[in-house]
Amino acid sequence: MNPALLLALLGIALMLPRVQALTCQSGTGEAVMNVSGMPLHWTVTNQQVCEDGWGCQDTLLLTENGPHVNLVVSKGCTPEADHEARVTQHRAGPGLSIVSYTHVCRNEDLCNNVPNTLPLWDSLPPTVPGSVRCPVCLSTEGCASATELTCPAGDTHCYNGILLIRGGGIFTNLRVQGCTSQAGCNLLNNIEKIGALTVREYCIHEDPASSNQAVLTCQRGVMVKLQTNSAQTPVEWTARGSQTCEAGEMCQETLLLVDVAPPVPGDLQCPACVELFGSCSENSDIVTCPKGTIRCYRGSINLRGGGLSSSLDLQGCMAQPSRYLLNHSHNIGVFSVIENLSTRLQDKKDSFTTE
Repeated sequence: MNPALLLALLGIALMLPRVQALTCQSGTGEAVMNVSGMPLHWTVTNQQVCEDGWGCQDTLLLTENGPHVNLVVSKGCTPEADHEARVTQHRAGPGLSIVSYTHVCRNEDLCNNVPNTLPLWDSLPPTVPGSVRCPVCLSTEGCASATELTCPAGDTHCYNGILLIRGGGIFTNLRVQGCTSQAGCNLLNNIEKIGALTVREYCIHEDPASSNQAVLTCQRGVMVKLQTNSAQTPVEWTARGSQTCEAGEMCQETLLLVDVAPPVPGDLQCPACVELFGSCSENSDIVTCPKGTIRCYRGSINLRGGGLSSSLDLQGCMAQPSRYLLNHSHNIGVFSVIENLSTRLQDKKDSFTTE
């Protein structure tokens, strides 16, 4: 008989060693600097204790464009699987060049210890000037004063776009203008996930019919998802559609999150429910509300706009003095919203009928 099975039959539990949580270097950084300042070195003093089973990650993203480079650094904990240090050349120069470094480890504390840009810094050799001239800019603030430069030989197109870089503590919009060897809106070869970072690309075109006003191509789509466990891994998605805007219009994205089952217990219990296109049952699950909750909520929110027409029926816990979740707001991004309270609500001190 298997020894483990025998011990289980005898009522003896095997005590397996507990995996100790890792401590990782933690921090973020983002800067545009002169090429002459490369390679860059740094010292990380912040540390982070990870959740059990999580590893340490390093993510570096370097964009070189003419005389400037943009560096994005993210360090911290991650649930992703281990992989050796990996350098990826997303876009090779001359002209615009984008390279990344990613590493995930669990072999020891503070193993995400890359201290500089040397793993991905390989200064490009001198180039031969070509015949095409393009505005060249790398900025998180805008390119109104972009300088026009002669592109290297082989670069036959001008790029004009925005890289939205999110995740790993980073939230930045990088405006990019420069020289490339091919037309189109694909600096990263359709890659949207780089280590801890998610990168989205929006190209800007010149519209001759609109006095050369900038015209954006934006991602397009609507997603609605019900997630019953708020502790689950954050939801990720990929937009399949795109849309060319009118001259002067900008790209937008709107996220609306409703959480009806917070995890920290208190002494008030309420029904909890989120129903899309339907109504909550009178026998909804009862949850223990967090400390500070003063009443139970029941109502509905009607959403219109951005290609979505939907209603959410809600029950849950409330901590704010107002009886309304949205505090009488009627617009959230592209959505117009109408909130309706229903039936009778009960708090710790008294009860009342909604208006």
